[in-house]
Amino acid sequence: MPVLTYELKDRIATITMDDGKANVLSSTMIAELNAAVERAERDGAAVVLSGCEGMFSGGFDLKELGTGGPAALALVRSGFELADRVMSFPNPVVIACPGHAVAMGVFLLLSADYRVGVRGPFKYQANEVAIGLPMPRAAIEMCRGRLTPAAYQRAIILAEVFSPEDGLAAGFIDKLVEPSELAETARSSAEAFLRLNAGAHTVSKGRAREAWIAALRAAIVADFGK
Repeated sequence: MPVLTYELKDRIATITMDDGKANVLSSTMIAELNAAVERAERDGAAVVLSGCEGMFSGGFDLKELGTGGPAALALVRSGFELADRVMSFPNPVVIACPGHAVAMGVFLLLSADYRVGVRGPFKYQANEVAIGLPMPRAAIEMCRGRLTPAAYQRAIILAEVFSPEDGLAAGFIDKLVEPSELAETARSSAEAFLRLNAGAHTVSKGRAREAWIAALRAAIVADFGK
């Protein structure tokens, strides 16, 4: 069964993850996300990427990671390559984060142009150090590109749990709204961004993110090889 849906309306592609659980980034989910992003580019659309109620994504599929070996490494690599794809997308990308974002879920959150979160008992966390995993270089670059210097250090080294309010101050999200306002806020933001000059947006994004994307790609090679 599909783990996400794609809806195109008025040049906005709404991509909604819902695997019935934590929206884990399995090989299936990542493949469907890549296909949806490619479809949005063919459609010439802005993207609104969201999850289900209370959950953006809980990170990589632990069952797949537990198999170890080349398949597990390929899964992790594909997650960061997806983040690169979103960061490099030529049209505006908005993430509507309806709840928790953990591990690769939070790194994907950081990749969008504009991120809207919701108030509630939710957490944003890069939890690798807390569960005994050295932080991948690619994850470090994702956080370096968006978080405030102090929050970056705490997120990477101390696996700090950020509430939505603290996440707003730290740079995990750009705006905080009530859950009932999330969908409309994300869509109206995408509509506003579509009124920008498309060419200027694409060129400016490329220039602003050139060093960040280069650092991420170098980190992916350092982590996983060429």
